[in-house]
Amino acid sequence: MSDNTDFRIERDSMGDRQIQSNVYYGIQTLRAIENFPISGLKPLPTYVDACLLIKKATAIVNGELGCIPQDISQAIVQATDEILAGKFRDQFVVDVYQAGAGTSHHMNVNEVLSNRALEILGDEKGNYKRVSPNDHVNYGQSTNDVIPTAIRIGGLLALQRTLHPALETAIATLETKAVEFQDIVKSGRTHLQDAVPVRLGENFRAWAQILSEHQNRLYAASGDLMVLGLGGSAAGTGLNTHPQYRFRVVEVLSELLNLPLQPAPHLMAAMQSMGAFVNVSGALRNLAQDLAKISHDLRLMDSGPKTGFKEIQLPPVQPGSSIMPGKYNPVMAEMTSMVCFQVMGYDNAIALAAQAGQLELNVMMPLIAYNLIHSTEILGNTIAALTERCIQGITANKERCLAYAEGSLALVTALNTHIGYLNAAAVAKESLETGKSLRQIVLEKGLMSEADLATVLNLEQMSMIVGNGE
Repeated sequence: MSDNTDFRIERDSMGDRQIQSNVYYGIQTLRAIENFPISGLKPLPTYVDACLLIKKATAIVNGELGCIPQDISQAIVQATDEILAGKFRDQFVVDVYQAGAGTSHHMNVNEVLSNRALEILGDEKGNYKRVSPNDHVNYGQSTNDVIPTAIRIGGLLALQRTLHPALETAIATLETKAVEFQDIVKSGRTHLQDAVPVRLGENFRAWAQILSEHQNRLYAASGDLMVLGLGGSAAGTGLNTHPQYRFRVVEVLSELLNLPLQPAPHLMAAMQSMGAFVNVSGALRNLAQDLAKISHDLRLMDSGPKTGFKEIQLPPVQPGSSIMPGKYNPVMAEMTSMVCFQVMGYDNAIALAAQAGQLELNVMMPLIAYNLIHSTEILGNTIAALTERCIQGITANKERCLAYAEGSLALVTALNTHIGYLNAAAVAKESLETGKSLRQIVLEKGLMSEADLATVLNLEQMSMIVGNGE
């Protein structure tokens, strides 16, 4: 915005206010700026996109149905297209923490579109008798049906643009690493204690499978977001809407988004319940929990270089200490854990907000909108960064992996079916106390022949997954 100090006068039901002539928002947005100097956080671009797409669809349909003049319909559509293309993005200024249900942000969108449409029609900003934020841009709509629809659309956009592509790349990268590391035998660990040998490649393949299962859960949960309550207007009854509006507007939105959207079977239910958002947020939390676990595993396996596991090397991406020269930290994995913890916290806030609705409306929707879309996007961005800056460049320390596997007392587990659990436990205890190898003790006690022992303690065979047919 420029430093122009010229003003225009706008009026709402509370009176007149001066508005800087160069801004596209109006009087209700100005009141919200004054009322909510809370966080400095502005609406997420994806959320703004969702609102604009709704306004574009409603303008098209209300123009088709004769509810608003055709020239005003076309001007509103042109305004939405300009903003979706990147113009006027600095005009969406209401703090995330604002009036209940999202009325302040909603009017911010309506005012910006109204004033830009006025310019397109050759008129001056603020002449709401010609193009009104309420009577034209918002015809047949209410914050109460627009905002829950915007959360749905915003959630779908965030999944489509950010999280699903990142997951697909991560899964493919982990599968590639699984093949690369398939022949490397390492010690398994349970309870952070030595366990039977495993293949390093199978660690990575397991992580790929875990992420794949989470992606499927997200696809299932996001199906709920495709059911739209748009057309319910103020209380879910469809007051002040054309009889065909609720059906046609969902058709147009489906075309704009190339998604199989459908009208809600009961508009009042779609307005009252935040269940769809809780469901998607739960799937995000579930993913975050396992992603945090994977990031912790990566840090453990890379710990060292002299006093830790150091079975793998995560690619160094920046110096790790302001005082210790030559130190490199697993910063991408550390960042991943922090983001995962934030997503878990957002999920808890969404659950609290979702149950805080009363009667025909949930007034906590602004919090749900920000937390759900932000969680989706930061998880997607995190997975993309972790994949590119960490997973793709991981190398294995084959010798160290093998040394741990050969030195693990848990190898004695393979002897259970040959010498019995108690004999195997005694062999393990003696090995730990004397430093003798398991092989040496078994042979000294005559518990097995050397040939049979060599077959049973074959690490490559022992670390195969049963039934995989390697």
